[in-house]
Parts: sequence; C-alpha cells; structure tokens
Amino acid sequence: MLCRILILLLISNYLVGQTFYRGADLSYVNEMQDCGVVYKKESKAIDPYALFAQEGCQLVRLRLWHNPSWYSTINQGKIYSNTQDVSKSISRAKQEGMKVLLDFHLSDNWADPSKQLVPAAWAPVVNNTNVLKDSVYNYVYKTLMDLDAQGLLPDMVQVGNETNRGIVLSAEDNAKFTLEWPRNAILFNAGLKAVRDAAQHSQKDIISIIHLADPSEAGWLAEAFTKNGVTDYDAIGLSYYWAWHKPKTIQDAAQAIKSLKQKYNKEVIILETGYIWTLASNDQANNIINEVHPSYAPPSVNAQYRWLKDLTEAAEQAGGMGVLYWEPAWVSSTCNTQWGKGSHQENATFFDFNTNAQEDGGFKWLRDGKITQTSDESADDFMQFDSLTKSIRFAQAVVGRLAVHGVDGKLLFQIDLKGEDAIQLPAAIHGLCIISVQSEKIGPTPKSITLYLP
Repeated sequence: MLCRILILLLISNYLVGQTFYRGADLSYVNEMQDCGVVYKKESKAIDPYALFAQEGCQLVRLRLWHNPSWYSTINQGKIYSNTQDVSKSISRAKQEGMKVLLDFHLSDNWADPSKQLVPAAWAPVVNNTNVLKDSVYNYVYKTLMDLDAQGLLPDMVQVGNETNRGIVLSAEDNAKFTLEWPRNAILFNAGLKAVRDAAQHSQKDIISIIHLADPSEAGWLAEAFTKNGVTDYDAIGLSYYWAWHKPKTIQDAAQAIKSLKQKYNKEVIILETGYIWTLASNDQANNIINEVHPSYAPPSVNAQYRWLKDLTEAAEQAGGMGVLYWEPAWVSSTCNTQWGKGSHQENATFFDFNTNAQEDGGFKWLRDGKITQTSDESADDFMQFDSLTKSIRFAQAVVGRLAVHGVDGKLLFQIDLKGEDAIQLPAAIHGLCIISVQSEKIGPTPKSITLYLP
C-alpha cells in the first residue's frame, strides 16, 4: 500500500508541474499525406504524428467544419476537417500519447475575425435564435458523444474560432461588423453547455475554451463575455502573430495573459502563433505571413526558434497554460487550396522545402519542453530503457514493484518484481509515460524516469 501511495503522490506532483502545454495544430496532415507528401527526419520517412510526439508535442489542435462541401470541387473531391477526418486525426494523436484540442469553427469554412458565416444547414433558422441555439447545442453535444463512443473524446474543446465578431452569422450580418450580444450570449452558452453535458455524461474532464484574436482586443471582448453572462468556460484562448497584431510585442501578449488570468480567474492559452523561417516560396500559392519582428530578423530557422522560445517563456511566466503553433506541417504539395496550388504556409512550417524536419526552429522549441529531469537524480543510473527490445534494464536485481503510468495518472501496466534485472514492457503502451520502481533496497522514495515509448 505504501508503494502505491508513493507512486500516486509522485504522479500527482509530476502533473502539477505539467500544466504548461507546447503544442501544434496538425489539421492539414491527413490532407497533405493524401496529396503525396512524405514527412521525413534525417531524410527517412516518418509518421508525422509520431515525429511530433517524439519531439515533445503535448497537445494537438484540430479544426472541425460543419460541412465543408467545397472540398468536393478541388483535387480528388475528398472532404477534410469534417467529423470523419477529425476522428482519424484524434485517433492518430492519442495513439502517440498526445492530448487533443477540438476546435469547433461552427461554420462550413474558415471562421476568423473577418468572417463567421453560419453553416448552410442552419441558414434557414439563422434569425431564429431559440431554434439556432438548439442546432448549436445538438451539434456540439452529438459530435462529442459520438467521439466518446469511439474512445476519442478530446481533452479540450473550443466553442468557436477567433470569435471577435460573434458566431454563426447570417450572410447579411457576416458582410459587416455585427456583434449582437444578447444573441451572441445565447449561442455561446448553448455550445458551452453542450461541452459541460458531454463531460458529465461521459464522466470525463473536458476543458472548455473561448477563442479571441489579437491580445490588444482580448480585454474588452472578455469583459463583454462576462457582462453578458457567458462565464461557464475554463480558459481564454488567444491568437498572437506579429505580422497581424503588430506593434504588440511578446511582452504585450504576456501582459494580456496575466491581466486576463487575474481578472477573470480563467486559464489563458495562446492557441495560435506562427513565425516564418524564410521569405522564399516553394509553390504557386501565396504565403500568408511575410513579415518578421525587427529583433528576430532576418527570417531564419534559428529566428523561428528564438521567437517561440521567448514567447513561451513570457507566456509561462505570466501564468499562461500553453503555446500552440499553427500549421507546422502545412508543407507544399501538388494539391490545390481554395486560392492556389500548394501551401500558403510552407515558409512557416517546421520542415524544409524537401519536407525534412529541421533540427532547429520549431522542433527545437518543442524539445525544450520535454521532461529531461527524473524524480531522483540517481534513477538514470538505476534503470535504463532499451529501445530495441522496449524493456527496462536495472543496475541490479530488484525485488519490489514496477508501475507505468500515463501523464494523466492512469495506470497502464504494473508488475511485481521477484529478482529480475530487466522487464519487457507491453507492446501496446505508447506515448509519454512515467515508469516507477519501488523496493526495500531503494528506500521509501520510488525511483522514476519519464520517457517517450514509441
């Protein structure tokens, strides 16, 4: 019993220190691979989800469109970022031990500060708020419960994407700036209630998030949410790109995080950021980011790393919950977008123009966040992981108990040790894990290592 208590305490202490996420939006990966992209590390093909997990990505963000039927008019007509595609992506992320954030755009196409168009299926009721709120609730709730039935319930959920001008607007209102708060509040609360109800019915925790673009706009927008009774959410998400939100600096963004967290007692997370490593292009599609901050110029792989490193340190010091990078895998391909052929972001990915993972840049930033310290400095001398045999080897024969936990505290494997000097771990265990060993010879404190199991 003492062994189990100590292990649980160790896991609890580890989780307290793991509240800051480094993550990536990987919504384009399935599409890119269907378009023939081969992601590589050191010129060898690698599964991109495995690559991001190995490099230290803790949280994968995925966008969900209601019915992106426009995809049927480009390439091979295959639909992406719908429920089927998202289910595949969530499965891939979870198989690699990463958490998932599901981003409900509540539209058939891109939703952002310039557009928040109602899904075509809801257009007939767009001016009937009481009916529309049921559409929002039922869609969010059913989607989450269907995912839960597949074992794919996300860990976090956004209700809307960059919702500075509201959500699910009519075509008329979408053509101008409209922010009708009585309507807005009803719809947001419907979506947030769906998340709460899904969490309750699944008996699993889901962090609910509202998403605002531009740190300089976040203050008055967050206040409007509160004044209009939209408060049942867990975190405020921000988008911060230098190219679009200048002259706001990294420190300005950090101050926004600190102020929002203190005033509203909510977690704050940067859901989107991006930084280019070159001004060059690798295809016919215009790149959407073409400016860099003077302190991080000229654009380079190292400048991308320094931007992310400094932003992350500032966000963490301000009490933020994490930093996520937007579309680090949207590389050039032979496929078309709605506006061109290729990618509009290949100069801001974590890959070179030959789809090789770049050692520096974004991947170095992810690696900075990986767990490198064990709970006991002597643990590395006591036990080592053999990647070839997927086994733990001990410096001496051990009588005691070995346990493997996921970073969420879930017990994945446990075995009594009866003098073994090595234990092979089950092939089914994947992702970031905490391996703890307790025995009388070790003493009252378990020895523990944290590592990624491929």
